Amino acid sequence: MLKTIVIGACGQIGTELVLKLREKKGAENVIAADLKDNCPEALRGGPYCKMDILDESFVREYIIKNEIKEVYLLAALLSATAEKNPDFAWKLNMEGLFTILKLGKEKHIDKIFWPSSIAVFGPTTPRDNTPQYTVMEPSTVYGISKLAGERWCEYYHAKFDVDVRSIRYPGLISYTSLPGGGTTDYAVDIFYQAKLNVPYVCYLKEDSSMPMMFMEDAIRATIELMDAPKESVKIRSAYNLSGCSFTPKELASEIQNYIPDFKISYAPDFRQAIADSWPKSIDDSAARKDWSWKENFSTSELVKIMIHNVNTDLLK
Repeated sequence: MLKTIVIGACGQIGTELVLKLREKKGAENVIAADLKDNCPEALRGGPYCKMDILDESFVREYIIKNEIKEVYLLAALLSATAEKNPDFAWKLNMEGLFTILKLGKEKHIDKIFWPSSIAVFGPTTPRDNTPQYTVMEPSTVYGISKLAGERWCEYYHAKFDVDVRSIRYPGLISYTSLPGGGTTDYAVDIFYQAKLNVPYVCYLKEDSSMPMMFMEDAIRATIELMDAPKESVKIRSAYNLSGCSFTPKELASEIQNYIPDFKISYAPDFRQAIADSWPKSIDDSAARKDWSWKENFSTSELVKIMIHNVNTDLLK
């Protein structure tokens, strides 16, 4: 079994992705890597490496020495956090990608996954059923870096036959890890406050509709794309991907089916402008056609699972 590494393994996507890959490939074949000094408890069933993706020489040496052939590069500064530190966000989001793409060009790596985002779209993009190919003028540093990354991924594939694959993730919802600084994070945080019987103050307007996805669907899509035959992967920038779309008001209403006394109010902040520049819904027909993508979780199913599984002890 060829060795795999997940860089940024302690983040919202990384933890669940590592666990699923270890189920599939064997724990000893999937290395979790992150900035943390110590491996989180959830990832202690397999190898862990403290790694700074900006330390190019260390990353190169580690991957080559350990003969790692598959890389999932998740290390990034997310949308809301990136706006507070744009210079570092650009540096982190771009330089790490170049390090891995160059290793692919040199044939040290066989296959690369790098996540894009609906943040690549902007205020001039059609917001309803946003097409795979459309106007893309992102207005955030996160979106700008992801759009630039998409172009570089496509370039390295076209020029050097680097097998790089990508998904434009919508907002991701999970009960196994806390939010990491994204604009869609309200859709996770709201469940913790509801279960604590605390009124939730949402930083978006009640009618702000955005594409969302349950984490289990996102992990499955990622692995399905990486497992797809090379000839089936027609898009080397990033695939649109859709699960479900809802507004804060609609999500709160679903939660109230389980917690009738739950209260929500709205105090939009700087994240509202980010949300207003993103799609309301996504056309992912290309992913469905090329590698048979299909979501499993609707909004109501997602809410039911989150209500029953969110553990407020994670907030301590």
